[in-house]
Amino acid sequence: QVQLVESGGGLVQPGGSLRLSCAASGIIFSLYDMYWYRQAPGKQRELVALITRRDSTDYADSVKGRFTISRDNAKNTVYLQMNSLKPEDTSVYYCNGRLGSTNYWGQGTQVTVSS
Repeated sequence: QVQLVESGGGLVQPGGSLRLSCAASGIIFSLYDMYWYRQAPGKQRELVALITRRDSTDYADSVKGRFTISRDNAKNTVYLQMNSLKPEDTSVYYCNGRLGSTNYWGQGTQVTVSS
């Protein structure tokens, strides 16, 4: 059974930092391109960052210079380091893994940026 389990969300003040983790099981993690998405209430889900199986990365313009995606294939885990958080970063953050037409999603973790 394939599982992607996010953790690390929570409440943080503006300017603060959080590190999200997504632990995968049931897949050959090193073969997958991994993505972080987010969805705020009333808004569409948007791509935040991606890391390919070859460690190429890309980011949404809104998070460039503040967020860093990384992966540890030995731990089957992808990370999202989020610095200089802003209230507009408040969302549910989802992990997504893709290999060809195969597509798996985690259940999401809430990030709230508020004073």
